Amino acid sequence: MGQARSPELPPDLQRTLRRARRLEWLTVVYMASAVVLLALVLGSSQAMKTAWIEDLLGLIPPVAFLVAIRFNSRAPTARFPYGFHRIISVAHLCSALALFVMGIYLLVESIIKLVTAEYPTINSVELFGQTIWLGWLMLPALAYSALPSVFLGRAKIPLAEDLHNKVLYADAKMNKANWLTAGAAMVGVVGIGFGLWWADAAAAAIISLDISKDGLSNLRRAVVDLMDQTPTTIDEDNADPLRDRLAAMLRDLDWVEDVELRLREEGQVYFGEALVVPSDETNITEKIEAALKQARDLE
Repeated sequence: MGQARSPELPPDLQRTLRRARRLEWLTVVYMASAVVLLALVLGSSQAMKTAWIEDLLGLIPPVAFLVAIRFNSRAPTARFPYGFHRIISVAHLCSALALFVMGIYLLVESIIKLVTAEYPTINSVELFGQTIWLGWLMLPALAYSALPSVFLGRAKIPLAEDLHNKVLYADAKMNKANWLTAGAAMVGVVGIGFGLWWADAAAAAIISLDISKDGLSNLRRAVVDLMDQTPTTIDEDNADPLRDRLAAMLRDLDWVEDVELRLREEGQVYFGEALVVPSDETNITEKIEAALKQARDLE
């Protein structure tokens, strides 16, 4: 039995992949700077702590994408005869699990603070010889952690759709919705300033719910992909129409009477078998090779 080999991405998608890689490197640098900035003004606010942890977790998907892309196109080996395409699905699973577990932990911690009525405080700091309430520094730091990531997320979504890369898509959706985290944390900080002790923990709970929701949805999709479900579209759980297009193309061949497809996702490429009932077995080997090339050229 020969080793499975996947054709390289066409030139247009190679360019798309390079753009995605550049955006993810930019995201790593930006998110790392946001984590450092928020750490400098963290204080005792639960909402700030939760926003800071979410930004820290936000480093996982881009790093997972960069690592997966680095290894997924390696040639098959004797130990891994089907290649390393599934490393993208593994990266998706790892990042989703980290998000879900941390989201649940932060949610429980926020609820405990609400139940125990823990009163947070935000102290003042000395800056350039002036005494400043730390909350005034927290607000611009939160804005910095949110606004650029929204635009990064919007830029990544079309690239993720073109590449059919679910790790990149999950990262893009997290970035795009990051304004919710910052907005909730700002409400919590302002609430402390007005003496509303519960606003901080409530804002942290909202952020935690958002993290948990993202983690759970991505965790479910990563698991079913690893279970070899029929390929689905990147943005929803609908069956990918490519399957029907491929079946129709094969049925239109003059030597094919009927066909049944079994496809599965391995990272951002599809593997599978086409079970064909031939109506004419003359030169069948050449016909199969031609049909395989035509199928690959389809998408």
